Amino acid sequence: MGVSVARIRVLVVDDHRIFAESLAAALAAEPDVDVSAAGSGPAALRCLERATAEGRRYDVMLVDAELGVLAASGGAHTVPAPRGAPDGGGGPSFPVDGISLVGGVRSTHPHLRTVVLAERDDPRRAATALQAGASGWVAKDCSLQRLLTVIRGVLRGETHLPPALLTGVLRELTAARKHRTESEQLVESLTPREREVLRCMVAGLGRKAVAERLFLSPHTVRTHMQNVLGKLGVHSTLAAVALARRAGVGPAVLAGDVVERGGQPA
Repeated sequence: MGVSVARIRVLVVDDHRIFAESLAAALAAEPDVDVSAAGSGPAALRCLERATAEGRRYDVMLVDAELGVLAASGGAHTVPAPRGAPDGGGGPSFPVDGISLVGGVRSTHPHLRTVVLAERDDPRRAATALQAGASGWVAKDCSLQRLLTVIRGVLRGETHLPPALLTGVLRELTAARKHRTESEQLVESLTPREREVLRCMVAGLGRKAVAERLFLSPHTVRTHMQNVLGKLGVHSTLAAVALARRAGVGPAVLAGDVVERGGQPA
């Protein structure tokens, strides 16, 4: 009786059909790798959900850094914004490029390791990918052996970057950390109620929805929102949400979740 081999389930996400099929075929030739391919962000999300429902979830997702560029002339791929996204809760769709796909699956599939496949070295985008939750950034023209090493490495909790990118990525991450620290200090200047309002803004709730959720009048919510913008030093809700995200502020739970009425009175 043969010894069973633990298999690695890989999902290739690339809208360059020939590249995706060639890569999938090369990986499938490995005795311990099962591989599938998706040609867009929405298709990848459907594959992940279906696999999870069937109890055969993927281990590693390989994502084209330029995913969606081919569709630019006809409109980028979009999917409904997940709960907790700025336009979430049944709001508008958001574009799914390679790096936003990495960030999008981070909370819904925390076990999944993601590796970005790139045609060129780009320290800023590589740093953004790591911040979004990627475990690696690999050149598309790397050898199959190198890619397999990365796949097996990220499953062990390793992070993989080309040596030529290390200095640039570290510089970008250091700069991002500085911005995050500054953002955290601004958020700390808010009162508990203002932070509640900010979390609602991050969740994509409008003034009326925030008022209903926090049991406040729309006028009071408007005042809190103005105070939040003033203390954060920004002039729009979008800018406030971006700053909150940098500071690590998560969204308020939306309808269907347990709603807590914590915080200070208005």
